[in-house]
Amino acid sequence: MSVGDTTSAAVPDLRLAGLAVAAWLAALAGLHLSPVAAATLAGVAAVLAVLATVHLTGLLGRPTTLVRRYGWVAVAVLLGVVCGATATAARLAGRDAAPLRSLVDDRAVVTADLVVRDDPRPLRGAAGRPVMVVVSADLVGLTPRDGPRVSGPARVLLLTKDPGWRGLLPGQRVRADGRLAAPRGGDLTAAVLTVTGPPVRSGPPPWLQRAAGSLRTGLQRACAPLPEDRGGLLPGLVVGDTSRLTPAVEEEFRATGMTHLNAVSGSNVAIVVGAVLLAARWARAGPRLAAVCCGLALIGFVVLVRPSPSVVRAATMGAIGLAALAAGRPRAALPALCAAVAVLVLVDPELAGDAGFALSVLATAGLLLIAPAWRDGLRRRGVPAGLAEALAVPAAAQLTCGPVVAGISGTVSLVAVPANLLVVPAIAPATVLGVAAAVVSPVWPAGAEFAAWLASWPAWWLVTVARQGAQLPAGTLPWPGGVPGALLLAALTVALLIATRRPVVRRLVAVCAVAVVLGTLPVRLLAGGWPPPGWLVVACAVGQGDALVLPVGGGRAVVVDAGPEPAAVDGCLRRLGVREVALLVVSHFHADHVGGIAGVFRGRRVAGVLTPGWGEPAAGVALVRSTARAGSAPVGTAPVGWRWRAGGVELLLLGPPYPLRGSRSDPNNNSLVLAATVAGVRILLAGDAETEEQRALLESVPSGAFRADVLKVAHHGSAYQDPAFLDAVRPAVALVSVGVRNDYGHPNPALLARLTRNGVRVLRTDTQGDVAAVRDRGGLAVVVRGTRPGRQP
Repeated sequence: MSVGDTTSAAVPDLRLAGLAVAAWLAALAGLHLSPVAAATLAGVAAVLAVLATVHLTGLLGRPTTLVRRYGWVAVAVLLGVVCGATATAARLAGRDAAPLRSLVDDRAVVTADLVVRDDPRPLRGAAGRPVMVVVSADLVGLTPRDGPRVSGPARVLLLTKDPGWRGLLPGQRVRADGRLAAPRGGDLTAAVLTVTGPPVRSGPPPWLQRAAGSLRTGLQRACAPLPEDRGGLLPGLVVGDTSRLTPAVEEEFRATGMTHLNAVSGSNVAIVVGAVLLAARWARAGPRLAAVCCGLALIGFVVLVRPSPSVVRAATMGAIGLAALAAGRPRAALPALCAAVAVLVLVDPELAGDAGFALSVLATAGLLLIAPAWRDGLRRRGVPAGLAEALAVPAAAQLTCGPVVAGISGTVSLVAVPANLLVVPAIAPATVLGVAAAVVSPVWPAGAEFAAWLASWPAWWLVTVARQGAQLPAGTLPWPGGVPGALLLAALTVALLIATRRPVVRRLVAVCAVAVVLGTLPVRLLAGGWPPPGWLVVACAVGQGDALVLPVGGGRAVVVDAGPEPAAVDGCLRRLGVREVALLVVSHFHADHVGGIAGVFRGRRVAGVLTPGWGEPAAGVALVRSTARAGSAPVGTAPVGWRWRAGGVELLLLGPPYPLRGSRSDPNNNSLVLAATVAGVRILLAGDAETEEQRALLESVPSGAFRADVLKVAHHGSAYQDPAFLDAVRPAVALVSVGVRNDYGHPNPALLARLTRNGVRVLRTDTQGDVAAVRDRGGLAVVVRGTRPGRQP
């Protein structure tokens, strides 16, 4: 081989990669453009590609060596833009067809003939309200009440509360009556159809979907005898069925960067195909026979998890390694990945904006491009082969997926890599045994239950790692969300990868990382973690809602409100070590205060529930009573002046002084208002009391009764506050329970400015997470979870 050949071989062929990335980005841009704009982009790119090709072939002059080397890459990029923009423009033209667009603009009531595209997805509604079901479907035709029939194809998103939609399978043809509305844009959805009644089925679903449904139901039955956390996790781990996944486990997996395990991805496919490959090699099958066996396993797995678009995407990613195996060329995996990306985006341009697609591609790319080099580097340094593989694979996947995860969640997880590393040995056994349970369930139910029981032990390890990782202090750090945050982390990641190729920089980064760990971790551990010593009250970060905790002692506490979701309040109570609730106070029955009540009861004894006398909304009342009844907790009301004491907590009920009717919000203005005393510190818990109740309290209760050191600001810091009420309280610390980027404008900037001008230390759960007021030797202080106390004079 000549020197020139060596140089040429050292330069990677980027043409297919350039085409795939360009097609992806062009399709993504096209989703946010009009059909004409997308077509114009394709035309401009086509002209530039022709000019570049003419120049490279020497018709317009002899190109330089550098131009020859990278010119064809540029041509491939331009062709990718042409393909991606053209495919997207064609689909946008169908989406924005005039007859359908006219009906959408008129919000017409129509009868729609549809084909279900994917499994119906239930959305958790507010407390006691029917759960919304979201169904993605392909439109066959629409018939308005007054007008001609409009035919597809187009994509429609159905929103319904009717439970009859939940059992539909992909491929099922249905008919439904509903009202059209405009979609949010940025995808190929042509309309949103709000449906009130059940679907009218037009024949059975395809046999493949029926077979998948039978196997999935068998897996659910096999997992039913298992403990709730493991029995709900296994179907999600095996086939992406998270219908029985408990909110607590879901939240723990999210906090530790392990959510990807609950969705069908290329890794699931790789595990199943890998198990078949090992069996084939054990039987001494040749490469081609092994590839055939793996292909059959791949088809069977797709049938098991249902051949929906997301599953087909995952199977394509997992089949890349199979194609390389069949070709006998492991290096063919990267070109196969690029080809798969290009084909999938051209077939379905909507994938370009799908975060799951991005995560699948990036994880696969990390395993192909980064993990081998890291594995070999570790082996050269004496690390055993198996351990080197176990270290390199999750680290590479987490590194490449990190920017997308950070952009979606607005956080960077510090525990994701070690957590994913710890669970690596358990993923494959749990998945393979779960698949075995599903496969044998129709013919051998007892064998399926035994396989599920075996799978529950590695699943227990997954749950344990997620639970412990979620409880670590400062396990996640805030990060800019959205596209800017993702691009920022991606740029920093690339810069770090390039810089660490130099030995000096690599050593410097390693020394800094060790210094940070050794310098900060012991401080956090020795500082006592969370809860902080001497805590008086904690406002839990539960989203747009309230959940406050007062310590009684010995693992017991008073809980005031439960937030909107069970997982959030349950996680907060676990972090505080609350094993028993001496009293649960419901300030009022709105969903953002009672929706999470099941989380308070989860694994804990609740001695009693105090509720307001105002019984609205009825759905919230029913939820509280049914949950308390299931937990054997008595429910009662109390008059103004009622006192309660347990351990170091004393409560005094101040309001409402009388029922308020005809106010801006009667449930809010009949909230229970409590004065609590904990270790000699006065805390005022104002519920969602608005201006009307605050004025009624000022008129009916002596002003000294409101004086408090700590104020739980009413109604998430809304603008409906009486200045005289705030002046009567005169707090040193104000706690604002509020959700991130909520739609209500909470907290009100003018209110925060007023509190700050009066010297009040304001803590917010949306920006600071769980927040606490504590008492130490210096007096009253405040602590944000994972930070040191900040003195409050």
